[in-house]
Amino acid sequence: MKIYGVMVIGCGYIGLQHLEDIYYRENIRLIAVADTDERAARFAARKFNAESFGTDYRRFLSDERIDIVIIATYTSSHLEILKDCLEHGKHVLCEKPIAETREKGMAFVDLVKQSGSRVLVAHILRHNQTYRRVRELIQSGEIGELKVARMVQNHHSMDWERYRRLLEDSTPVLDCGVHYIDVLQWFTSSRVCEVSGIGARICEDSPNFNYTLMTFRLENGCVGYYEAGWGKQVAARNIKEFIGTKGYISLTMKDLRFENREEGDLITVYNSETGEYRHINMNVPYKDMYGQLCTLIDMIEQGSPGNPTIDEVYSAFNVAVTAQEAILQNAVLQVSL
Repeated sequence: MKIYGVMVIGCGYIGLQHLEDIYYRENIRLIAVADTDERAARFAARKFNAESFGTDYRRFLSDERIDIVIIATYTSSHLEILKDCLEHGKHVLCEKPIAETREKGMAFVDLVKQSGSRVLVAHILRHNQTYRRVRELIQSGEIGELKVARMVQNHHSMDWERYRRLLEDSTPVLDCGVHYIDVLQWFTSSRVCEVSGIGARICEDSPNFNYTLMTFRLENGCVGYYEAGWGKQVAARNIKEFIGTKGYISLTMKDLRFENREEGDLITVYNSETGEYRHINMNVPYKDMYGQLCTLIDMIEQGSPGNPTIDEVYSAFNVAVTAQEAILQNAVLQVSL
């Protein structure tokens, strides 16, 4: 079994989630952690037993013991860090979204395609077993032809400064929306072709719209919406509902269940022809960071294309950027494919 040397860049919220799930694995050796905040880097190194830490990731890139770099920084830094990592022959797991503009997103994809290193973008829901089961149910025709998708991911953001920094790079429809656009296209094997939406700046000190709602139409005729709002004034909501010609599927994450949370996530399947409900419990981790990392390792060892592929990543990113443009312009826009 090969042991992979890993460096994590970014020791904030998402970086710590990566570290929590990977540092103790038998095939992982945590060589270094880096963050522009020295205290954050030192804390992560001590907590997860990293061999080194520092404020400048570049000084570690010449270390031949490092095989994989996890980029868990703010969106606007992804392209520059990716370029540095690939120039040093490192494989990369990069958090989404890949960039804050379409131009930088295209440059990101070009770098990946030109490199001999393997790069996986962290669309973590692809590696969530609950979402995989929902996909199987939809694709097997359990609810007939999918006609409507309703998706809400609102955050009651008590740590407003963290969200305010995220909003400097993008609106929620881009930052979080890439996840659910990717999920939708993955579930349906169809592309979003048209988007529109609305937005509002709920918090006066928000650098961008911190409430966004996009509507969409897929090439297969399915329609729906995705809502994402961040702020102290916003109530936390999580709705995932998929309506077809023979019924619907709804997903309730375990933390939102009124009872039986010990059973995990709850998938409810309603058959409109029989009037019967079926309940499926999925006691699995929400963010399987190690499973995601194992996908990158399979790309390295077996040459697999990744999940999602870089083309699927760009497709979801392009839809999200177009939706953000539609909201800012108050327009209905076609998505270039």
